[in-house]
Amino acid sequence: MLHFERWKIILVALVCFAGFAYSAPNFFPKDSLADMPAGLPDKQVNLGLDLRGGSYLLLEVDIDAVMKDRLQSLVGDIRKALRDEGIRYTGLGVKGDVATVRVTDAAQLDTAMQQIRDLSTLVNGGGFSTTPTRDIEVSNQGNLISVAVTDAARLSRQRSAMQQSIEIVRRRIDALGTTEPVIQQQGADRILVQVPGLKDPENLKNLVDQTAKLTFRLVNNSANAQQAMQAGSVPAGSEILYMQDNDQQPVLVERQVMVGGDHLTDAQPGFDSRTGEPVVNFQFDSTGSRLFGDVTRNNVNRPFAIVLDGKVISAPVIREPITGGQGQISGNFTVAEANNLAILLRAGALPAPLDILEERTVGPSLGADSVAAGEIASLIGFAAVIVFMALIYGFFGVLANVALIINVALIMGVLSLLQATLTLPGIAGIVLTIGMAVDANVLIYERIREELKAGKSVIAALEAGYSRALSTILDANITTLIAAIVLFQLGSGPVRGFAVTLAIGVVTSVFTAFTVNRVFVATWYQRRRPKTLNL
Repeated sequence: MLHFERWKIILVALVCFAGFAYSAPNFFPKDSLADMPAGLPDKQVNLGLDLRGGSYLLLEVDIDAVMKDRLQSLVGDIRKALRDEGIRYTGLGVKGDVATVRVTDAAQLDTAMQQIRDLSTLVNGGGFSTTPTRDIEVSNQGNLISVAVTDAARLSRQRSAMQQSIEIVRRRIDALGTTEPVIQQQGADRILVQVPGLKDPENLKNLVDQTAKLTFRLVNNSANAQQAMQAGSVPAGSEILYMQDNDQQPVLVERQVMVGGDHLTDAQPGFDSRTGEPVVNFQFDSTGSRLFGDVTRNNVNRPFAIVLDGKVISAPVIREPITGGQGQISGNFTVAEANNLAILLRAGALPAPLDILEERTVGPSLGADSVAAGEIASLIGFAAVIVFMALIYGFFGVLANVALIINVALIMGVLSLLQATLTLPGIAGIVLTIGMAVDANVLIYERIREELKAGKSVIAALEAGYSRALSTILDANITTLIAAIVLFQLGSGPVRGFAVTLAIGVVTSVFTAFTVNRVFVATWYQRRRPKTLNL
């Protein structure tokens, strides 16, 4: 156990050196790292929300809205399918969680049901099933046909909505220029958002909270919005929306979407060349350019509503065909509002609204206090362990303390290399690791004492101390590592931060306490060859 070949000693030394090298950048100001020579470690441990300050949001995806959109889309498909087949119907619409339609002629019922069934698509089965299944169920009571979304389709759309929402939220936050945001799924329909260092949490809420569903629709000129509201009768195929500005004037807008925001390829803030007011310049893809060109060509001198999340941003009159696929959105924006709208449009529309369930803002001063408290706790724990080991085990305690310093360097080096986010519970994990790190040395040293008392020679006692304590050390640390893995898998946020530092600390502790310390003892013994051991 005390014999080390030269290459093994060199390998252990290189690992220890790497730990110090990768942990060193954490002791320099972040700005100075940009001037570091290429090839040298320059990554620092990221500070979490509770240490650096910032914003915390817990969002919930409105899955019911996703299903409602699916049913509304299904209603449009049913209308087209029945009309194409010349099937007469009444009462087509959504009631609760089903779409219903009544076929006027009973002789056409079977044909109508078959046409509706043909609208279904295959989705993966729910749960552990991998067999594809249809996304809608069609049933009837007499001439009344009911269409419901299957459980498998609901689960599939929920998963898709969550993945899409997380990706879009990530794009929006990345566009703010923030660093190290934490965006992850919690449960079946919730998203956790942590943005350390963000100084404007209200701007984050406004960005994340908006669905950003953009549509281009024609204004209905056949009736006046005010008169339609007073009469309580809106023309078929139209709806009343309100301007986004402070006046909130009603506008009668056709329901048919002429061009959707999904055809946008870019959106950038800018200024109008004539008025100098902030605007958003946008660019369509090839399909959107063709559609936009056709609409503007066929509707010259008609108002064209630009609708965002059910609000009319502006309703300019089409003066001439716009065929280049480029356009401009104006609406009495401030510079910040134009920039935020451009970010929203570039990131894309959320598949469903997001409800803010919880929000917290941690000030930088509170974060600084947490860092200071964590540093003090770490230093006190570190000093107490060092003093204890030196007093109880003398020279061997000093060797254990050197291994402990290397252990802390390795932990910080691994965290820096992985670009992990350090939280206050993570600091607690490091402090706990400092206390646990010398447990292995205590086991080894106490075993050596027992062997010396039994009358064995120094070399035999040292060999027995390391060999017989190994199984106990592994058992104790493997159980702790299993606990850390379970915490990481089942926990979230701060719990995961604690689990990460604890797991890394367990691995590095075994390495430093058993291997590194053993190299120290072996080197010392080979040079001194003591006849007695004062331990």
